[in-house]
Amino acid sequence: MSTLPKKRLLKALNKEQLDRPPFWLMRQAGRYLPEYRATRANAGSFLDLCYNPALAEEVTLQPLRRYDFDAAILFADILLIPDALGQPLAYKEGEGPVLDPIRSAKELTSLSMDKLHDRLNPVYETVNRLSSSLPSHVTLIGFAGAPWTVASYMIEGKGSKDYAEIKKWAYSDPEGFQKLMDILVQSTIEYLLKQVEAGAETVQIFDTWAGVLPDDMFRKWVIAPTRQIVDGLRAVHPDLPIIGFPKGIAGNLLEFVKGTGVTAVSLDTSTPLEWAVENIQPHVVVQGNLDPIMVVAGGQAMVDRVHEILETLSNGPHIFNLGHGIIPQTPPENVALLAETIHAWKK
Repeated sequence: MSTLPKKRLLKALNKEQLDRPPFWLMRQAGRYLPEYRATRANAGSFLDLCYNPALAEEVTLQPLRRYDFDAAILFADILLIPDALGQPLAYKEGEGPVLDPIRSAKELTSLSMDKLHDRLNPVYETVNRLSSSLPSHVTLIGFAGAPWTVASYMIEGKGSKDYAEIKKWAYSDPEGFQKLMDILVQSTIEYLLKQVEAGAETVQIFDTWAGVLPDDMFRKWVIAPTRQIVDGLRAVHPDLPIIGFPKGIAGNLLEFVKGTGVTAVSLDTSTPLEWAVENIQPHVVVQGNLDPIMVVAGGQAMVDRVHEILETLSNGPHIFNLGHGIIPQTPPENVALLAETIHAWKK
């Protein structure tokens, strides 16, 4: 009896040769869909939506009813871990996530892992529900934020332009900052293990702000904690495929791939295709990397770029995706054209 994966995304992560690459889109469940906006309005707050298994399942399934994606990513948020650790979190209209900032090691006493899984149990229930309700060919992706990116929100208190507070703490008190990173590494391992136990078939680690660090700090605060998470997951699930997404790291991408042990790496929009073919694909599966704004524009320009990405990357292991998430002003019909273009393409 064959043990090879049957689902297209899992085949790609196993580096099998395919007639076309699998595809899914970051933030494929989101504000560009009117049905999502309706569900979000009924949920109450954004956090209420994340912690309501029935509604979180519904918004995860919504894009699959419109488009034949090869994967669905759990609907949740990267800041659920600080929320579960006890850091007050709110999502404000027009402002995004807002947290009571932590700025020193002595303030870490406000965080506790004691009730981590109690708070996150609804997320595990959502994963469990999806593992039964997804179409049989669709792979279920779990996810978490990487420690550096999650810590940036915890310390800055919201999104940032210069990351001055987190850098200041990391540079001036590396031992104290390491304590926070240790908490996040352990929490993330446990969180992702629970997702896998509930039915996630692969996981993605989002490090959205990895690109703001100089190379020496990049090794310490991006590569090392990601490696710890990969090792922690593989200690329990040796064959678990893991996708890393370190956005904006440019020439550090190969070092990230070699240093973390991820199965696949998601390329942001700025990564040159030919460079990725020569330097990254010999080592891991690549995922990406259409500009999300191209899907807003749509039309022949989008179709041409999709073909260019497919033709350039599909000689090696490749998963088609965007270079970051779908943005809210994306016309749903452009996503339909994108899906049709990929399905019609043959290697």
